[in-house]
Amino acid sequence: MEEIAGYKSIALDIAQRIVSGDLPVNSQISGRTLLASQYHVSPETIRKAIGLLKDENIVSVSQGKGVIIISDQNAYDYITRNNYLKSAYSLKQDLQQLLIEKKEIDDKFEHLLTGIINASDKLQKLKPYNPVEIQVQPYSHTVGKTIATLQFWQNTGATIVALRRGTQVSISPGPHVILRENDVIVVVGDGRVQERTEQFINDVQIE
Repeated sequence: MEEIAGYKSIALDIAQRIVSGDLPVNSQISGRTLLASQYHVSPETIRKAIGLLKDENIVSVSQGKGVIIISDQNAYDYITRNNYLKSAYSLKQDLQQLLIEKKEIDDKFEHLLTGIINASDKLQKLKPYNPVEIQVQPYSHTVGKTIATLQFWQNTGATIVALRRGTQVSISPGPHVILRENDVIVVVGDGRVQERTEQFINDVQIE
């Protein structure tokens, strides 16, 4: 049963790539051995997937020319008729791309943060202490208030070096920035900065 679902899923994925233009009409699809390595399945599974696409008049198969794409319209019709199938391979590719983008954002964030700490005389004194990330919980009294209104530094002794909101990162946010729920603030300070800041923002006592 898994083998059947596997080759159907691969056929659907190839059809989706044809419709998207990733595999243009009249182009040649890679050989079965190469496709098998791309999809991490046996050449026999690829053979069945290509056979299914051939039966649907999406591709043609010949001894000399290999596998040629002949119809994106038939590929579209095939996807439409089989919309109950979800291509695990396309989902996996999307997930991998998101993970790559997340790593790029994290690397950029770390690079900027290191640069700020190294460039600031004030923060140079705090280098022995690692930056601390604290998330603003929905119930926090700080939600909807500016950093200045909260008298953040006076109440915590912490210096906010960055604020992360979703995928957006603000470096050294100004006093008029309004905190929102689920914001992640990055602070530096002395050895008890996390305890004081967590308690001030979310009323959490750090052991």
